[in-house]
Amino acid sequence: MKKIFEALNWASSYLTEAGRDRNAAELLLMNDIGMDRSKLFASLQDPISEDELYRFKRHVEMHKEGVPVQYIIGKEAFYGRVFIVNDDVLIPRPETEEVVLHLLEKQKRVFPEGEPLRVIDVGTGSGAIAVTLALENKHFSVSAIDISKEALQIAAENAERLGAKVDFFEGDLLEPFIKEGKKADIIVSNPPYISEEEMADLSNVVRFHEPLHALTDGGDGLRFYKRFMEDIPRVMNDKALVVFEIGWKQGDAVKEMFLRTFPNAEVEVLKDINGKDRTVCALIQKSE
Repeated sequence: MKKIFEALNWASSYLTEAGRDRNAAELLLMNDIGMDRSKLFASLQDPISEDELYRFKRHVEMHKEGVPVQYIIGKEAFYGRVFIVNDDVLIPRPETEEVVLHLLEKQKRVFPEGEPLRVIDVGTGSGAIAVTLALENKHFSVSAIDISKEALQIAAENAERLGAKVDFFEGDLLEPFIKEGKKADIIVSNPPYISEEEMADLSNVVRFHEPLHALTDGGDGLRFYKRFMEDIPRVMNDKALVVFEIGWKQGDAVKEMFLRTFPNAEVEVLKDINGKDRTVCALIQKSE
């Protein structure tokens, strides 16, 4: 393999035979030779250096063994921006971009335009949601919470790189805000919602490499939503918008939790681009 196209063809075939996504070869090669996609395809007949080829083959082998491409190259795109990721954080996904979009659209309808709003992102991980919200709406004052100190370091690095003003707190769910008596207008979370039963069906790329505590609650996948129902009244202002990412089978259960806890809440279950339940939005107003 002396030319770029030969290395790409080899890796695509090798990964396909191993049951991996052949497109991973392209992403890894772009990273290892420092080219974007258009430059890569304009340079297919160019030689590839021994160092580049060695690095590329090592990374292809890592992905063949199950390491996610995003962890190998150390980044993933989210909402038009590039976020640093490693195995301390979940890899941001397109479904979560839709959750952010729903939140931004919903808040325009329930809060006056230009009103300063305090937002909490719970279980921030890489900071993808918190950073995106801070950059998309200048009237948001965004705080982000995570129980993992390592995840918070990645999130803070992403905020700094992308120029987002986000305050970070280490703690379990809403506890840091409860302890400090802080209130919020918007609460958003992508909590660990994969049930123990569904974990067995996940790709080993996800199951064995992404942080387990961020994927599952080790039970029915609903434990964190139940805890939220107890804590939300303690941190919300008189009116609050709560937005959760959910598993595709959890829409009815999470909606029922909201209505049982907040009988007057306006609750919507929204579908993702694949037609599956993915987001629950609840507008809650404290009763007089």
